[in-house]
Amino acid sequence: MPAGNFRFLQLVKPVLGVLPEVAPPERKIPFKEKILWTSITLFIFLVCCQIPLYGIKTNKSSDPFYWMRVILASNRGTLMELGISPIVTSSLVMQLLAGSKIIDVDMSLKEDRALFNGAQKLFGILITVGEAVAYVISGMYGDVRELGAGNSILIIIQLFVAGLIIIILDELLQKGYGLGSGISLFIATNICETIVWKSFSPTTINTGRGTEFEGAVIALFHLLITRTDKVRALKEAFYRSNLPNITNLMATVLVFLFVIYFQGFRVDLPVKYRSQRGMQGSYPIKLFYTSNMPIILQTALVSNLYFLSQLLFKRYPGNIIVRLIGVWQDGEGGPATSSPVAGLAYYISPPNNLTEVTEDPLHALIYLTFILISCALFSKTWIEVSGSSAKDVAKQLRDQNMVMKGHRDSSLAHELNRYIPTAAAFGGMCIGALTVIADFMGAIGSGTGILLAVTTIYQYFETFVKEGGTDSSMSVFF
Repeated sequence: MPAGNFRFLQLVKPVLGVLPEVAPPERKIPFKEKILWTSITLFIFLVCCQIPLYGIKTNKSSDPFYWMRVILASNRGTLMELGISPIVTSSLVMQLLAGSKIIDVDMSLKEDRALFNGAQKLFGILITVGEAVAYVISGMYGDVRELGAGNSILIIIQLFVAGLIIIILDELLQKGYGLGSGISLFIATNICETIVWKSFSPTTINTGRGTEFEGAVIALFHLLITRTDKVRALKEAFYRSNLPNITNLMATVLVFLFVIYFQGFRVDLPVKYRSQRGMQGSYPIKLFYTSNMPIILQTALVSNLYFLSQLLFKRYPGNIIVRLIGVWQDGEGGPATSSPVAGLAYYISPPNNLTEVTEDPLHALIYLTFILISCALFSKTWIEVSGSSAKDVAKQLRDQNMVMKGHRDSSLAHELNRYIPTAAAFGGMCIGALTVIADFMGAIGSGTGILLAVTTIYQYFETFVKEGGTDSSMSVFF
């Protein structure tokens, strides 16, 4: 685009000065300090997850994000009601706008990167306000007339401040003060907490078969001790419905192992220094080139569709267009656990187990197709926006005076282009396929959740190993 033409990102420039920002570190942050900042960030997040919203009247109304809360790192009725939804949604929209060339942005320019990140942050703040207002107006915390103007505004302010805290905490880690990103850290923490709770929860639930423990492992021992028929007790512990069972737990462990195994798949491209003879190395291109980003963006897309669909169905249940988007039915836990039973929302929601797959194979097929295509597309688009495309990697290697062995410097981007887009698209599809397998097997915390947790934990493990080679403080942990 010619320099004289108006650019959308220029609109953000006047606002950049008033947006909250974490200053980049002026020195190299030691590993111990990074651990400290990461721990503080996690502590603030966990505290916010436990502080209830002040002024709400009810928590039993319809919950559009019930099935997505674990993945969105949100907690019903607390300051973390919105979780990471605003950040991920803003990232999704900005990525789609940049990827489709609707907005003109050159990621190789420092100014454009700053404007793009500023626009993403501004959009995240606006989405936080929008979602907070929508939650209150939709009656999630009680009838607006009962709440009153004062309480309604107070709830919106609480959700806005909490959303702002999450944005700042994520930026704090991404600027280099901590390890990884806030989004991944919060998701992994929430999912691991869910898996541990559903495995070892001491909560008792009165079922038609008598009082049972919620936790799958505790239920196994309880059934074996209290039941005289041990074979039947084992069968119930492995296959009981409506509560976590040992089969779900085994499926979860199996998916963990599968993902860790696939993390090791990569192609090493031989590279060498132009100025130093004999100095050689390799540039690894992993199968999961974009890591868990495709599934995070796909989750943001689905969660927003769920929210819109349930909101519309609650207001206009008889409208044909609304019913095509999604028909919702209350679960055993009442309106708070409602799930889609027809329409688009139903077909892009995962079947809970293999029985549901056999009962409605069309649903399973459409869900599989949707996950594979969306993950592949998001993965391919993400490499262009995140600065990890073949052109960007070629520039990074040139800046380090490195060339690919056996190829001219001019053909570096072309050679990388043979591998990187393929790894991004195929890796995204593999992530999607593993998600579907986990969902079909009934893994605890959903397939998407487990994939996000494992990839995040693996990233942290790699960071620890990498830091271990450069920082003696690792000896504290090993």
